[in-house]
Amino acid sequence: MSDKYLKTADADWYRQRITGVMICVVAAFAVLFLRLIFLQVIRGAEYRLLSLNNRIRLQSIDPPRGLIFDRNGDVLVENRPSFDVAIILKDARPVETTINKLSQHLNVTPEELQLKLSSSKGVSAYKPIVIKQDIGRNALASIEAHKYDLPGIEVNVKLRRHYLNIQDAVHLIGYLSEISPGELAGGRYPGLRRGDLIGKFGAEKAFESFLQGERGGRQVEVNANGRVVRVLKTVTAKPGQNIQLTIDFRLQKKAESLLRGVAGAAVAMDPASGRILALASSPAFDQNYFVDGMSHEQWDSLISNPFRPMENKAIQGEYPPGSTYKIITAIAGLVEGVIDENTEVFCPGQYRFGNRVYRCWKKGGHGRVKIITAIAESCDVYFYQVGDLLGVDRLAWYAKASGLGSSTGIRLDKEAMGLIPTAAWKKKRTGIVWQKGETLSVAIGQGFNLATPLQMASMTAAIANGGTRYKPIILESIKMPDGRLIYQNEPQIMGKIPLNEHALELVRKGLWEVVNSDRGTARGSRLVDIHISGKTGTSQVISRKKDDTRPENERPAHLRPHAWFVAFAPSDAPQIAIAVLIEHGEHGSGAAAPIAREMIKTYLRKDWPVNQIAKDKDNAEKNIRG
Repeated sequence: MSDKYLKTADADWYRQRITGVMICVVAAFAVLFLRLIFLQVIRGAEYRLLSLNNRIRLQSIDPPRGLIFDRNGDVLVENRPSFDVAIILKDARPVETTINKLSQHLNVTPEELQLKLSSSKGVSAYKPIVIKQDIGRNALASIEAHKYDLPGIEVNVKLRRHYLNIQDAVHLIGYLSEISPGELAGGRYPGLRRGDLIGKFGAEKAFESFLQGERGGRQVEVNANGRVVRVLKTVTAKPGQNIQLTIDFRLQKKAESLLRGVAGAAVAMDPASGRILALASSPAFDQNYFVDGMSHEQWDSLISNPFRPMENKAIQGEYPPGSTYKIITAIAGLVEGVIDENTEVFCPGQYRFGNRVYRCWKKGGHGRVKIITAIAESCDVYFYQVGDLLGVDRLAWYAKASGLGSSTGIRLDKEAMGLIPTAAWKKKRTGIVWQKGETLSVAIGQGFNLATPLQMASMTAAIANGGTRYKPIILESIKMPDGRLIYQNEPQIMGKIPLNEHALELVRKGLWEVVNSDRGTARGSRLVDIHISGKTGTSQVISRKKDDTRPENERPAHLRPHAWFVAFAPSDAPQIAIAVLIEHGEHGSGAAAPIAREMIKTYLRKDWPVNQIAKDKDNAEKNIRG
């Protein structure tokens, strides 16, 4: 071959090689260009977000919850700092290794932490998941000392609810607990998220919208290990508003101490406004358990306790009112004109009606009694006959007009209604017509009658103030964190007891003699410096069989009667009305009246003038001698 041909062949070969290389280069650049378009344009927004999340994070700032005060400005509930450990899954890889290391610092098993993680499925990998709350300072120091060995682990300072007085006013104040998925989905709590705490009971629940506050946040820049490098922007959280309750905590604490060791309730009200001065239910529990967390054993002990500590007996407990109901029977009899101050009944200790004998609590009887003496000595035979003259439906009308058998309107959850029977109610409920003999039981507060301690306190307050029924209120005011008043509660009238001045005078004189006469059923609770008016009550849990002659204190504890006492004081210018109920306490005079007496002393003697004490002591001695 000629040299010219060889040169041409070599040139073609090099040209083909260069063309192939160029095609490969162009193809490579085309792939890179298309990939760039895919990443920058098609998936650009997504990867931009991932990039920002990897560098810029949003952190939530929980608002301080509003404080709770009593009527005198004493703090009942505050917030304390708490250290919570959280994990960011994106930064904690390998997660299993990080969890194993963390468990050693928290002194818990890795399985416990993994269980917390498994319950938080669906949470973004960039969102912190709280896996241990309220760690101690030793654990905090250990984690901080080894933080570079724990990628994705952060410790946040949060304010945690703290109830200062363990087991005091727990049923009134209530407690917080974690919001449930159902509550989140319901839309009642905008702005809240999984893991947030809300009021679940008592005032914490009733005034949740005021106490909660508004969440804040901060925008921070983090490094490759998820550690905060700098804060870019902060939106301050708005603290919740402070609420002032109507209770006098000094009186509340006294009531709680007097109820300790028994099952029961005590309610104190201001007769002139309906303000709740104390509302105690026993036994109680430590509401800090619900905030700090409790074991299965602690929870089981609460719900299996036969004395029902989780029940607010003051508003949820329904009991036959016993002889305290005789106040209603007396009012109805006087207003309806079936009796007057001169109506006299002979009590031999029993009353025969049809083929049945209805016994009086006093075996030997009370002899001849009129209305004032019948109230003072709680004569069953007198009220049997008044009830027979009235009939069940007229009794029911006066009972309902006095606030029994319906909600009082107090702003607490799950208030019980009680029960006031009528002939129509029984027919509808059982299909059996009302028997006249059943009216006799109703007239002395037995039978189908049911009432709550709050209802009885409200009725007593109305008798004390002349007949006006006020709505029971527990909220005094709402204030901003800086102290500015934004809401002041005002008394609200719910109705009036249908009585005239003469009937009121006779009933109140009878109630005064219950405590202050030598034959009154609560004479043992008399005070020389404060006149108390009241009514004892004993309500049977189960009807006594004819052949059961045992004294009440020899019967099984759960079959013994409940003990009631309702009262107001001072008698001539009432400042406090009280209802006390002791489950299976047997007699109101022995179990309930002393508690009411001590509560009255605690509330009134704090500013009782010395000259007034001497004056009342002299008057009391004159009344006793007379």
